[in-house]
Amino acid sequence: MKKQEIKKLSKDEIIKNIDKFKKDLFNFRFQKINSQVTNPAKINETKKTIARLKTTLKGKIDA
Repeated sequence: MKKQEIKKLSKDEIIKNIDKFKKDLFNFRFQKINSQVTNPAKINETKKTIARLKTTLKGKIDA
């Protein structure tokens, strides 16, 4: 997700997306252990997206 897309989301949508990406990351970890990862760069991208969502969520809560 890009920064502009994240900024347009509401608090509830951000929370849902965080949960979705955490589940994806969980699945990526198992795929990595079993050597089934098709795109290893997707793991770091998912971690960064989760961080962006959490940062934006904190900014919306404080405001």
